[in-house]
Amino acid sequence: MQIKGFTAAAVKAGIRYQDRLDLGLIFSEVPAVAAGVFTTNKVKAAPLLLDMERLGKGQAQAVLVNSGNANACTGNEGKRMARETSAMVARQLGMDEGLVQVASTGVIGQALDLKPFEEAVPRLVASLAADGFDDVARAIMTTDTVPKSSFRQINIDGTEVSLLAIAKGSGMIMPDMATMLCFLMTDAQIVYPELQAIIRTSVDGTFNRITVDGDTSTNDMVLALANGAAGNRWIDEDNPDGRESFAAAVMAMFKDLALQIVADGEGATKLVTVRVVGARDDEGAMRAAQTIANSSLVKTAFFGEDANWGRIIAALGRSGCYLDPDRVAIYFDEVQMVRDGVGLGDKAEEACSSVLRQDHFTVTVDLQDGSGTAEVYTCDFSLDYVRINADYRS
Repeated sequence: MQIKGFTAAAVKAGIRYQDRLDLGLIFSEVPAVAAGVFTTNKVKAAPLLLDMERLGKGQAQAVLVNSGNANACTGNEGKRMARETSAMVARQLGMDEGLVQVASTGVIGQALDLKPFEEAVPRLVASLAADGFDDVARAIMTTDTVPKSSFRQINIDGTEVSLLAIAKGSGMIMPDMATMLCFLMTDAQIVYPELQAIIRTSVDGTFNRITVDGDTSTNDMVLALANGAAGNRWIDEDNPDGRESFAAAVMAMFKDLALQIVADGEGATKLVTVRVVGARDDEGAMRAAQTIANSSLVKTAFFGEDANWGRIIAALGRSGCYLDPDRVAIYFDEVQMVRDGVGLGDKAEEACSSVLRQDHFTVTVDLQDGSGTAEVYTCDFSLDYVRINADYRS
């Protein structure tokens, strides 16, 4: 996977763990149009505060990212570390420090040691290569079990445009946004307002519809860099067809990555789509879908392959979505379990339990009260989820 005008690399810096890739760098040969979306958690990590300040200019050229330490809740020293590490990269690359974005993921509340960066950044810059993105995808993993990436090529007015995105996320996933990093690189020529709007819309339609455990991180970000190397006709308000093609590609890539994240949820054995239809409005449908998808009791029932619809309807009832309990219908894939708020008996439950034995299935809740719909992606809670998080700092 390569993108014209971009290089990347990752090295073993020993930030938290020895003998694993934990420091990555993405570099554009020229300053790129840059857009981003950041965590809505009021507690934001030092790197994000710096990035939000710098991204106001709508440009970036490099992204430095580490795993193992979140550099969050580290006070003024953490902010200094974010600036120092970005300055190291700028000096090595001979570029404007203000065009360096920084990202961190890992344990919250521990001071970030500068020494591993001082030793590793020169090696990192020297290792930059067009095919280095797979290594960066591995370097940003924490409790992830697999690296995550997505690639598309599209045609904009006769010119081939490439897009590559890498992401990490496995636990503390309930965006707006959660412990999730995503970096999108493209050689498209696109103006900043269009890029920012497309990224925002795509995040809302994908990453903000996934949940593993209902927790929202301090460090999440989605960052897009467009360096224009493809030389396509500019994607702007005067090129609606080009915008539509580009936006569709970004949405598809982000959905692909969002589903990869849920499927790799800590200890997850099942990927579950929760659909709510027939709500009075989309907002109510989303509240209902998210409440069901976040319910620990519902998620443990999924793990146990138990069609415990009572837990689903109980979660629905506390969601804040308007509903008439006597009109609710619940389906596992195409098998109906509940009609007019009443279970359909043992045979239906047996059929639904067979659906739950699949690796991927859909729970549909029909409120039969309007046209509002929403879809959220989640996973089950297994015994391994507890083990992974109990052992995380040990």
